[in-house]
Amino acid sequence: MNKLDLLIGFVIGILASILGMFLYITFVIHTDFMAGIQLMKSQGHLGKIVTLGSILDLVAFGILLKINKELMARGVVLAVIVLTIITLFI
Repeated sequence: MNKLDLLIGFVIGILASILGMFLYITFVIHTDFMAGIQLMKSQGHLGKIVTLGSILDLVAFGILLKINKELMARGVVLAVIVLTIITLFI
């Protein structure tokens, strides 16, 4: 098992989630990214934003499976699990 592929997949998963959160906050809420994060945290909706941002992880997972990068796809799943655990404790 090549741990570097797993790490690359994990980084791809985290970056895809952050990109999804950025796109949602910028285009739907129409505010700055950090201001939107603070606003959603104060309203108690930060978990929902992280969930919407994780939709891009599904796309990354599908693409990685399509090009036969199973270990990277596992890293993306690991990133989703870590984000879920972090979201539970925020």
